[in-house]
Amino acid sequence: MTVGEIAGLIAAVALCVLVALAAVPLLKLGRTLDEVRLAVRDVGNNSVPILHELKSTVVAANDELAKLSIVTDDAAKVSGHATVVSENAAQLTSLFSATLGGPLVKTAAFTYGVRKAVQGRKKAAR
Repeated sequence: MTVGEIAGLIAAVALCVLVALAAVPLLKLGRTLDEVRLAVRDVGNNSVPILHELKSTVVAANDELAKLSIVTDDAAKVSGHATVVSENAAQLTSLFSATLGGPLVKTAAFTYGVRKAVQGRKKAAR
């Protein structure tokens, strides 16, 4: 055997060892990719029912929001009517105080004066 043949034999053995060492990680990578493929398939199969349920939930939520919109519109109408009623009450109060307030105060002052005068006469008569 010549030196070239020995060098070729060493290179061939080294290449076989390298292939053997590289085969182990490649086999593990192949198994990992198989597991990933199975996981992706399971996710795809299981996500369809979840999406259907999510769609029905969104439809139900939209129905409830539509009902809530009707309620808020009615509440806005009631609030508007309450504003009108309070404005009318304020106007009625100002009208009452303008028409009856002055004479009512004068009448109260007059009756107070009469009462004091009567009480003063009763004290003087005793």
